[in-house]
Amino acid sequence: MNTSLTAANAYNLAQRLTNQTKSDQTLQQAAESKPDFGAMIKDGVTGVLDKGQVAEKTATEMVHGKADVVDVVTAVAETEVALETMVSVRDRVISAYEQIMQMPI
Repeated sequence: MNTSLTAANAYNLAQRLTNQTKSDQTLQQAAESKPDFGAMIKDGVTGVLDKGQVAEKTATEMVHGKADVVDVVTAVAETEVALETMVSVRDRVISAYEQIMQMPI
């Protein structure tokens, strides 16, 4: 009886180790396939700048009579949403940094 219990425990341990190894490999693959945080921030800032340039171009076209007011309002609204999103991300990053700095060593 004791032998069967030992065998069951050994089997369970082997299963956990196998699952942990698979989990570690999955995490490593996920880390390699995801862009780093700096690249994500750079892409976000570039997107905001691009939307701002589109809004500015559309406003200039409206002044010259080549664009509709609706197009200008839409472009400005998209730029505003993108900028608010970036400000929100910035605020969250600063908040996370402050929380990390307050952690005891």
